[in-house]
Amino acid sequence: MAPQGVRDPVLTGPFSGPDPSANNELSAYMEAPTMLNTASSKAEQAGDSTSLVWLARAGLITYGVVHLLIGWLAERIAWSAPAGKSADTSGALKTLAREPFGGFLLALVAFGLLALALWQVSETFWGYKNREPAERARKRLTCGAKAVLYAALGASAASFALGSGSSSSQSQKQATSGVLAWPGGREIVEVAAVVIVGVGIALVVKGVKKSFADEIDTSSMSPFAQKGVAILGQVGYIAKGVALVLVGGLLGYATLNFDPQKAQGLDGAMQTILAQPFGRFLLTPMALGFVAFGVFAIIQSRYRKM
Repeated sequence: MAPQGVRDPVLTGPFSGPDPSANNELSAYMEAPTMLNTASSKAEQAGDSTSLVWLARAGLITYGVVHLLIGWLAERIAWSAPAGKSADTSGALKTLAREPFGGFLLALVAFGLLALALWQVSETFWGYKNREPAERARKRLTCGAKAVLYAALGASAASFALGSGSSSSQSQKQATSGVLAWPGGREIVEVAAVVIVGVGIALVVKGVKKSFADEIDTSSMSPFAQKGVAILGQVGYIAKGVALVLVGGLLGYATLNFDPQKAQGLDGAMQTILAQPFGRFLLTPMALGFVAFGVFAIIQSRYRKM
């Protein structure tokens, strides 16, 4: 035993008792996974919340309205519109901007599309839990791509609401020109063109096979209404898929010829159809297809499985 006033090195050594600071660090280390799980659980609950679901349904309505306007503009280009009209997203948003309370309408469109993007983000991380791993991964990847698309459309609507929107066709030309100037830029644009064509083909297949029917619950509809919704979905998906194939084809052509002016987006695809023999009669079904997709999207706002 050490003399009085002298600490015994044995009793005060490394095994003399627990170090309070070490206990605190250990507790914090053990609590970290619990805190992360709690945060993840709260985020998942937010993704499944009724409020977000209703906002996403409102977003589907705005998404449908945008397609209705694109179809209407395409029909006008085919038959009566003066030069300078654009049958694409920017053209649709410009049309809304010119209406009474246009800024307010565009703000609603932007809000709805961003809510739709947020819902797709939640599906990307927590959706399709009951599916097989490979199918779940594919579905979640698709949701992630849709989230980016809806967010971009929402941002575009917001920029038009603020008075700073620009032509989609002109933006794509500038972007293509910029990327082609990068090292390996030609290959990047070629891959983008192939991806766009692939998405277009997938939409056509989805329309032909009516696989979109798995995403909506029409059990409360009459058989006649169910058939009508199926026709709208088929026509809409096929028309949109064909348009995307043309967009990707024009982008690929622009890349092969190092001519960014050929990368004209959806409006360029519409103009290409119009320039063909009997172009008006070819463009009209395309316009009606976009209208059908718009109506289908609005119907989805009520019957989409969420």
